[in-house]
Amino acid sequence: MAADYDLLVIGGGINGTGIARDAVGRGASVMLVEMGDLAGATSSASTKLIHGGLRYLEYYEFDLVRKALKEREVLWRMAPHIAWPLRFILPHHKDLRPAWLLRLGLFLYDHLGGRKLLPATKTVRLDQQPFSQGLKQLFHKGFEYSDCWVDDARLVVLNARDAADRGADIRTRTKCVSARRDGDTWTALLKDLATGEESTVTAKVIVNAAGPWVADMLNGVVGSNNSSRIRLVKGSHIIVPRQFDHDRCFIFQNGDGRIVFAIPYENDFTLVGTTDVDFTGDLGEVEISQDEIAYLCKAVSEYLEKPVTPADVVHTYSGVRPLYDDGAKDAKAATRDYVLELDGGADTPAVLSVFGGKITTYRKLAEQVLAKLEPYLPFERGVWTAGAPLPGGDFKVDAFDDEVARLEKDYPFLGQVLATRLIRLYGTDARHFLGEAKSTADLGQCFGYNLYEAEVKWLMEREWARTAADVLWRRTKLGLRLSSEEAAVLEAFMAGYLAERAGAAA
Repeated sequence: MAADYDLLVIGGGINGTGIARDAVGRGASVMLVEMGDLAGATSSASTKLIHGGLRYLEYYEFDLVRKALKEREVLWRMAPHIAWPLRFILPHHKDLRPAWLLRLGLFLYDHLGGRKLLPATKTVRLDQQPFSQGLKQLFHKGFEYSDCWVDDARLVVLNARDAADRGADIRTRTKCVSARRDGDTWTALLKDLATGEESTVTAKVIVNAAGPWVADMLNGVVGSNNSSRIRLVKGSHIIVPRQFDHDRCFIFQNGDGRIVFAIPYENDFTLVGTTDVDFTGDLGEVEISQDEIAYLCKAVSEYLEKPVTPADVVHTYSGVRPLYDDGAKDAKAATRDYVLELDGGADTPAVLSVFGGKITTYRKLAEQVLAKLEPYLPFERGVWTAGAPLPGGDFKVDAFDDEVARLEKDYPFLGQVLATRLIRLYGTDARHFLGEAKSTADLGQCFGYNLYEAEVKWLMEREWARTAADVLWRRTKLGLRLSSEEAAVLEAFMAGYLAERAGAAA
């Protein structure tokens, strides 16, 4: 009997959704299952950068850095609504890395990755405005270079959206309980965690992109005896009130050899991160420790005129990186590159497991996964994703302000703040849920700040949002804006809307 699907992808983070999108776009039939929400774990807990990883040069990871640098402008072109360029300032600290070493590293950074649109590195004065604002006076010189920002959780959701639009079956809150080889196919037992219902599906190939759970999935669910080791490393971030008036980001060196970013965030805040701590706890209970908060506060306070204290922290988030265990002594030195391991494939159904990876290189990872699986899947075309915009991103990289102006002109009641927010999250898709609206009243109930019912329904109907947390912390970042009372009203509305839709479908 023919399999239900060519490919079953387990895991709805950036790697899983990227693989699903690429595979279905090549003509394969695809199902993706995610036991929680899309980007519900590591993929929404990054520093939200598309970057080469400047510090990885110190560990001689030139191939990783080159691969990542090449992806910056590719991803920016694919998603100009959720990605944009940033300028980073690296202050010279006379007691740490020498200036010549920083210049050398940034020269390599500028030239390894085929940079075309992003501006080059330059030297800046830190004892003059605007960059002197907020910094200690002992820092006089810095180096300014380019990288890009991306809304990590939206990148995941938009890959899933595009995969679904092309025919993939995306199921969230669905756990793969077991998978067994049955002749030339896999038979997988799935459980809907919302209803408790179980079902079985068959697939030719499985991709295990379960992130921190990759080893558990491989050894426990699939039943492999794979001996590959995974190193779980927790990275945590703090969000504090905005520390600088300008739009530059800072990359601060620390005495322990690590670096910490301080990045403008959601207009009124500064994002500070990240830590590198080996993790051995419950993957369902990942949170920042007081030691990590103290570390990040101390790290940025080395550079800031006014110290940042734990009392300044308005929000935190943490994620666990599923790094391939290469035997590095320190978590900060463990490789960030990915490792792909294929089991079976000759006379037995194949399972490919993904260890490690970065947001920046997810698209290349997907291409390499499918290159390994090409002998077993019915592809109708080759690589294609680099030139294909993600949903809502069908405009040029320099046209963001034009898109905001057009939306404001067509929907004058929105105002610049809301129009900008909608283009930043949804791009041209915003028009789908604004529809024929002539006023905010036509958008339905307002849940706080400028979050309206029309947007929430779009997120539920087209982007798999099921809870207030899905909306407030992953699809948008309005959890920083809404009160707990407003969030509770949103939760009740979403539960009622879900029940209404379920009743209508019954």
